Amino acid sequence: MPLAASSFQLPPLAAYIHIPWCVRKCPYCDFNSHAAGPELPEEAYVDALLADLDADLRHVHGRELTSIFFGGGTPSLFSANALGRLLDGVERRVPFARDIEITLEANPGTFEQAKFSAYRQLGINRLSIGVQSFQEAKLKALGRIHDGGEAIRAADMARKAGFDNFNLDLMHGLPEQSIEDALDDLRIAIEQAPTHLSWYQLTMEPNTVFWTQPPELPEDDILWDIQEAGQALLAEHGYAQYEVSAYAREGRRARHNLNYWTFGDFLGIGAGAHAKLSDPAGHIVRTWKTRLPKDYLDRSKPFQAGERVLDAGELPFEFLMNVLRLTDGVQAELFTTRTGLPLSGLAEARREAEARGLLDADPARLVATREGQLFLNDLLQHFLP
Repeated sequence: MPLAASSFQLPPLAAYIHIPWCVRKCPYCDFNSHAAGPELPEEAYVDALLADLDADLRHVHGRELTSIFFGGGTPSLFSANALGRLLDGVERRVPFARDIEITLEANPGTFEQAKFSAYRQLGINRLSIGVQSFQEAKLKALGRIHDGGEAIRAADMARKAGFDNFNLDLMHGLPEQSIEDALDDLRIAIEQAPTHLSWYQLTMEPNTVFWTQPPELPEDDILWDIQEAGQALLAEHGYAQYEVSAYAREGRRARHNLNYWTFGDFLGIGAGAHAKLSDPAGHIVRTWKTRLPKDYLDRSKPFQAGERVLDAGELPFEFLMNVLRLTDGVQAELFTTRTGLPLSGLAEARREAEARGLLDADPARLVATREGQLFLNDLLQHFLP
């Protein structure tokens, strides 16, 4: 049955495009990424991406794309010609918003000035550069293909190519990392003047080398001190935290990621890509695509590997799992416009979470307290179906 469609509003629509190849698989990485061979099948993969999008056009419902995010893998392995043909094909199928944000993930080890200038000319207007650390020993432990100098040069090349909006991805809690090591990484990152920093803790994920051969990581009290000192340093330099691991200059929050965190819709095309899509009647579905590149490129096989329609009982948790990551939360009324459900359905769970000091008591907002941010899983337990 449809949800309460009279309350539901179709959310903004974004697109995630997955490029699954990288130079070398990192030991901590659990993403759908695969070591590239000597020849990348660029043309065949772009053809497959556009055919995949054709199959998903039924989910657009007249909307324009507010953002596009090229993730991976290492999307910067693809040539500007291939990405240009892809962007042209996407825009012919789904109109772009006038101020669309188009982000490309890039590895510092793949930076070439001419290549990135060409990316900028295509209309790609934001980069997310995977630095992780600037320290040689830490980069080696993480299996990265670049060194600290290349990471600094990558930021410089980004600016010279015309990117006035770029993110640096940085990890903390690295093997044998001290508080001063972590702060040194942050200081060097800040010196590169990015508009956005993603600063997150290394975790051991299943199906990775680190899961089966875990390195020695800092103890919990050191991790806590790193987190507090790093947040203070970022705030001192004008990077405001707006999500669990995201910090931005004024006006430079990642719009694509904000769409995720506010329960917006996104198409997911490419090997292993996931999507969250709504229809005007209020049905919400999550889909996922064929994971292995060789299967995705096999035109005798379907692109979509599966889908799951969310029922009304799941929606409160699904919605809050995203929006409560935001440090300032959202207007409470967004719950109804994005799910079609009455806000009153959250009343009991909200009271319990407020009583434990995990959720702010402002009736007009859904926002975690400082303690709720620190113990987000405990907060979300109150909203499980």
